[in-house]
Amino acid sequence: MTNPTLLILAAGMGSRYGGLKQLDKLGPNGETIMDYSVEYAIRAGFGKIVFVIRKSMEDDFRTFILSRYIDRIPVEYVFQELDVLPEGFTVNPERVKPYGTAHAILVAKNAVKEPFTVINADDFYGEDAFRVMADFLRSPQGATLPQFAMVGYRLENTLSENGSVSRGVCTANDKGQLVSITEMTKIQHTANGIANCSEDGQVTPLDGSTPVSMNFWGFTPLFFEKLDEMFCHFLEKNNSNPKSEFQIPTVINYFLQSGAAQINILKSDAKWFGVTYQADRPLVVQRLRELGE
Repeated sequence: MTNPTLLILAAGMGSRYGGLKQLDKLGPNGETIMDYSVEYAIRAGFGKIVFVIRKSMEDDFRTFILSRYIDRIPVEYVFQELDVLPEGFTVNPERVKPYGTAHAILVAKNAVKEPFTVINADDFYGEDAFRVMADFLRSPQGATLPQFAMVGYRLENTLSENGSVSRGVCTANDKGQLVSITEMTKIQHTANGIANCSEDGQVTPLDGSTPVSMNFWGFTPLFFEKLDEMFCHFLEKNNSNPKSEFQIPTVINYFLQSGAAQINILKSDAKWFGVTYQADRPLVVQRLRELGE
């Protein structure tokens, strides 16, 4: 089997964090979180790394990131920019932020020709997550339907004490397969437990043991085929809204609702942590230091 590719989404603007957290040196020896992800991917047998970045990050990326890996594993990078659109579409002049995580995957379609894993650059996923995903992607697919996967994490272990977070809240069947995923953007601790507190005032209580997606996905290249079509439909409906986003859960739900693929929730002993806000930074620094102790 072909060794899988790791696709790292690193083009996010980091507005809540207050800077380019993808390049923040959080480890005891100046490592970024991406350094850990790449190291774990190499150990798990991934064969190539592809980064999605912005053009404005290119010089820093080549100096501080690319040089770390170029002699260890094949590395490519692609740009997620507002003007990377299908023919016939133009950018809404009021749009500031990128089009979302599904668009970030789509811009890498010419660089990824093998089974691949998608992760966020600024999330620490744990070594075991890369192992179980690599094993899944290398396994022969004997099923009738295409087999995709995600690593699930307990909601209660993915929250920040410093503000709300966005999570893909999942439901699964008794076979451990994903049934639905709902993007919730204001999940936080409340006086009555964990809940999503939407901007319109609606409060949705959530169980802390609920599996959530932290954008650790495993796909085959046919995933790109549907992305092209769905992004065109998204732009036709939403390009007039400069804040609309084309997110991974939207595409995942298409596959689930249409029955076009099965999505397996992989079990892992890995622990997630990340930096959503600047105030999260000291805890992440501490946890990374503890890894080497």
